[in-house]
Amino acid sequence: MKPIALFGHERSVTQIKYNREGDLLFSTAKDTTPNIWYSVNGERLGTFEGHSGAVWCIDVDWESQKAITGSADNTMRMWDIKTGKCTTQLEYKSAVRTCGYSYSSNIFFTSTDRTMGQTSDLCVYDLRDPSQIESNNPFMRLPMDTAKITSGIWTFQDTAILTGHENGELTLWDIKMQDCIGSTQDIHQKAINDIQKHSKYDMIVTASKDCTAKLVELPDLVHMKTFKTERPVNSAAISPIKNHVLLGGGQEAMDVTTTSGRIGKFDARFYHAIFEEEFGRVKGHFGPINSVAFHPDGMGYSSGGEDGYVRVHSFDPNYFEFEFEY
Repeated sequence: MKPIALFGHERSVTQIKYNREGDLLFSTAKDTTPNIWYSVNGERLGTFEGHSGAVWCIDVDWESQKAITGSADNTMRMWDIKTGKCTTQLEYKSAVRTCGYSYSSNIFFTSTDRTMGQTSDLCVYDLRDPSQIESNNPFMRLPMDTAKITSGIWTFQDTAILTGHENGELTLWDIKMQDCIGSTQDIHQKAINDIQKHSKYDMIVTASKDCTAKLVELPDLVHMKTFKTERPVNSAAISPIKNHVLLGGGQEAMDVTTTSGRIGKFDARFYHAIFEEEFGRVKGHFGPINSVAFHPDGMGYSSGGEDGYVRVHSFDPNYFEFEFEY
């Protein structure tokens, strides 16, 4: 399995994401300039220029027409993918940590950090009401009374948002009720770095600093499976076609040494989703893996690391022939 190594960022990659069809791959990093790549050959399609701080998150709409990004420069920006131009900019009082389009792409959310005396807020906007964008007045703004939001995704199409917090809590928010409809504090012990959903929307996988990734059933937030490692897990993804879970992580960046890459601290790790056992590792990155994503067709995956590289992998035939022994 020989990967395509994409080097378009000068600093560490923070998030990667495929569009719905999987022909485009989006990446953000701490170097202020998100990139778009053709996933089939690694050619860079273009960049989004305008942010003045690290870009923490990105999402793309259903039709691959618009993208949104959140940055440490305290702004959320919306981009026209065809032209690469910024069409909308919203300003906040602290960094934008997460963002996401709903299933219909008519609604999107952002969340901000709790810094400089500011609260961590969950904001939800409806693009069908231009006044919400023009005045930066979302129809739903919820300040977090507990720990700040560190990750978030849409669930159940346009009706609910699931957030992960720095204390390990998972919270489900109903958009119509504008209130919490479910919460659990006993799944993780430390910050939840990433949440990704299964293609059938019936479960999610969480990645945490407590060195575990966990499979959680929706909508009841029932803990199903645990995947243990010896180092913090920065990102996790579920295969759309097999019972496989992919984990990426590694040491904290400040603890990285020149020997870490040689002794397997930065491998992408594959686990069986039912038996919770690791069955494969893929080397390549020279620093912690910050984001992983399966291709929508399940035929490959990508990873983005602290080394600034995005690596695009296509599975060999023996991956599909492999059957877990039990």
